Amino acid sequence: MFCYFLTLLLLGCGGKTSEKKNQEESNVETETKASSSDSKKKILFFGDSLTAGYGLEMGEAFPILIQHRIDSLGLEYRVINAGLSGETTASGKNRLDWVLEDGISIVIIELGANDGLRGVPLNETESNLQAMVDMVQEKLPEAEIILAGMKIPPNMGLEYTSRFENIFPELAEKENVYLIPFLLENVAGIPDLNQSDGIHPTVEGQKIVADNVWEVLGPLL
Repeated sequence: MFCYFLTLLLLGCGGKTSEKKNQEESNVETETKASSSDSKKKILFFGDSLTAGYGLEMGEAFPILIQHRIDSLGLEYRVINAGLSGETTASGKNRLDWVLEDGISIVIIELGANDGLRGVPLNETESNLQAMVDMVQEKLPEAEIILAGMKIPPNMGLEYTSRFENIFPELAEKENVYLIPFLLENVAGIPDLNQSDGIHPTVEGQKIVADNVWEVLGPLL
């Protein structure tokens, strides 16, 4: 079911006085908006092309859909989309420290699919995910962590596939963090919900992914 879903993941107004007044008012408005934005708690989405919204317009990736839902509910949170196409747990571990910043209250880690596609040794994937959880806990001890579970095709063998899938719930339980059981539930393997490459969600697919995320994230806000 997931074979073709993961196969291509790596491809993946007047005179000077009036003009000056308008400029001053514009500056004040900009500063006020920036101040308001900075005062909001931050939600960091850290992942690969699935988080980045590969193949879609900027406002169509599921983290942005989450921001729209947050805004519609009047919640004081700002989403940061730090998705990067082709990211593995190893490269993510090296990049994470650069994107962690003060004010982040929730970190969603969505990595691992590219590891499974490449047949990365499972202990390395597990170790890298553990390192990222440790990094967040050390740098942002008050932040909540959500792991996005992932599944891979069976061509690496049933033992590898099963052990890979279990990495996420086992780590979540061990570290007492939250878990999205499978980020692409009800999307993976469904042609109408994926782009022509067969693996990246369409606009409609992204809406379902956002729902999957919201089931875990929503109660924390």
